Amino acid sequence: MKITKKDFPALILIDFQKAFEDEEYWGGSRNNPFAEENAMKLLNYWRANKLPLFHIQHISVNPEAKHGLNNPGHVFKDMLKPLAGEVIIQKSVNSAFIGTDLKEQLDQNGIHTVVIAGLTTDHCVSTTTRMSGNFGYDTYILADATATFGKKGINGEHYSGETMHLTALAQLNQEFATVVLTQELIEDLEAGAEN
Repeated sequence: MKITKKDFPALILIDFQKAFEDEEYWGGSRNNPFAEENAMKLLNYWRANKLPLFHIQHISVNPEAKHGLNNPGHVFKDMLKPLAGEVIIQKSVNSAFIGTDLKEQLDQNGIHTVVIAGLTTDHCVSTTTRMSGNFGYDTYILADATATFGKKGINGEHYSGETMHLTALAQLNQEFATVVLTQELIEDLEAGAEN
């Protein structure tokens, strides 16, 4: 991995919202219970180093949906709430690039490297990561700061959240992004700053 603070990497935090606290609604068996804590470590590091930061918030077109404006689920989780002045980008589909100005903001700020964490690995995180890679950004996705839920297969079989998470990361790694761990990324950023 070759990432440094000199790359001016942007942290993109996707859909860390209260809607996902209803585990059974999303399929149960959520994996990676420490994803939010790891995302908080990243967020604190980015804030301390004044690196570019984007909070992505899913707002459903159906106001009554879990992520709808009439449901408290659309609100950011307490530990990952944006501070005043931090960029919030609202989306209504899986990709944070569709129907938003995320790409324009990255390009206008000369950002070529992005770091992605969020919920859920196989939906909005994966879709955003794929588009980021396709747009040509040097993209990193945090294996331990993302998570997902179990899914029902086409024949009614159940796939655990961990299986869905690992297979989603396997599809992204070295094709659309580099999969890394939180502490590994922070150590590399620090090491690069010393060189």
